[in-house]
Amino acid sequence: MQVILLERVAKLGQMGEVVNVKDGYARNFLLPQGKALRANAANIASFEARKAQLEARNLETKAEAESLAAKLDGQVFIVIRSASDAGALYGSVTPRDAAEAATAAGFSVDKKQVALKAPIKDLGLHELHVRLHPEVDVTIVLNVARSVEEAELQASGKSIQELAAEAEAAAEFEIAELFDEVGAAAGDDE
Repeated sequence: MQVILLERVAKLGQMGEVVNVKDGYARNFLLPQGKALRANAANIASFEARKAQLEARNLETKAEAESLAAKLDGQVFIVIRSASDAGALYGSVTPRDAAEAATAAGFSVDKKQVALKAPIKDLGLHELHVRLHPEVDVTIVLNVARSVEEAELQASGKSIQELAAEAEAAAEFEIAELFDEVGAAAGDDE
């Protein structure tokens, strides 16, 4: 099916282009979302009449997205979740969680704008892409931790596994010292 794109669609084309797409993609996504029109004589004439208006609206939304992107790019948001001692989350962090963390910090981000490459199932720092406009993409960082203190430690560069290993080594050292003291005390009794 041939359609006229009303906005830029990734991996498909720019606004105003007439492209061939599969019927299901056009009927189920492009047409209901208002991203395209069927390519017939009436719609082409209608598009040409509205082209200037559509381009002006696109430039306006792109400018708004770029101003938000300047503030949002590189921001770090803390998400508190319960996790095992090994650092595996008992659930996963979803795009909705990322959008809620950004919204709580004063940015207007919708869960549909957050792109996850893979589900977040462990503690640590995770980079996410936020698509504010078809032509504006920014990167944010989610700091997933069990507590705010743990998030601050992760932000300073230490991982949860390193902290657990340090705590375990310290505990083993204390136990070894305790046994040395007990052994020395037993030697004094004789």
